[in-house]
Amino acid sequence: MNSEMLSTPTPRTLVIVSRESRLAMWQAEHVQATLRKLYPSCDVKIVGMTTRGDQILDRTLSKVGGKGLFVKELEQALAEGQADLAVHSLKDVPMELPEGFTLAAITEREDPRDAFVSNDFDSLAALPAGSIVGTSSLRRETMIRARYPHLEIRPLRGNLDTRLAKLDRGDYAAIILAAAGLKRLGLGARIRSLIETEDSLPSAGQGALGIEIRADRADVAAWLAPLHDDATAKAVEAERMVSRALGGSCSVPLAAYAHWRDGALQLRGTIATLDASRVLAAEGASPAASVEEAIKLGREVADSLIAQGALDIVRTLSEAAQAEGAPNTPPGTERNTSGNTPGNTPGNEAGGTPSGM
Repeated sequence: MNSEMLSTPTPRTLVIVSRESRLAMWQAEHVQATLRKLYPSCDVKIVGMTTRGDQILDRTLSKVGGKGLFVKELEQALAEGQADLAVHSLKDVPMELPEGFTLAAITEREDPRDAFVSNDFDSLAALPAGSIVGTSSLRRETMIRARYPHLEIRPLRGNLDTRLAKLDRGDYAAIILAAAGLKRLGLGARIRSLIETEDSLPSAGQGALGIEIRADRADVAAWLAPLHDDATAKAVEAERMVSRALGGSCSVPLAAYAHWRDGALQLRGTIATLDASRVLAAEGASPAASVEEAIKLGREVADSLIAQGALDIVRTLSEAAQAEGAPNTPPGTERNTSGNTPGNTPGNEAGGTPSGM
């Protein structure tokens, strides 16, 4: 426990704001339970909200503004003092938070892999030609196109229960979901097989939770410090740097995944064209003794992808998305290399990416 925590009075009340989907509420309740154990006398409440991202289900995220649609209403609640903290799936958090907000804690990561879910087949390889596979992720879509060009891919939106219901009524032969969400909701039995990271590189931040607060709430940051997992934070900082350096958005099939092996942080990044005719990959490793070293590793992997022509892919895809009316950040404009640790400078947080994974 650091000196800041010792000098900060125990909280009397803490209000968590969350999306109202079952998975989002599970995540908020998980944080709530942890805070109650840390501060038994504190009244920890949850306020549920419906975000614009939850309301728009007939279009892909890349065409309606990206995954930032899942956090804007929650940030408004923080700004207005209606809540003290917001709990997010880290992969849903945009690369740059608005001024005045920061990620105060990143929790220990769940399983970061993608999951193959089907009622009739055991894996993507087992699907007959023409089988319909559902996913809302360009990253997953590109992975499937590259490895299984004989399959048909269709968009899949909605919360986890809605997606499973669409599978169960026969709209899809299989769907691809994040394993972490299924496991957290006790739905691990629905997973027919896990797709290893060598075959489907995860989205930056996938499997981790990010806790957002107002940047001026040093008291809340101190109370949340015990929830922060340093190893996970370094990994997602490195992943996030790859996406940030490439100006990643929901219109770009971009992936970055870091894990610890033999005392070093191993990072891989990929980017591809939508038809998977061109797939770029890069990797690197670092002892990552500090967050800054982890970010440097992310920068190095991003630079390797850029040297291969990654920004040309980003620019082409972003221009195509803009031509279709999708709001996107111009490629190459989010080349921030400073990378602050959680709880520091607002608008330059660790973790997460709106890369449509």
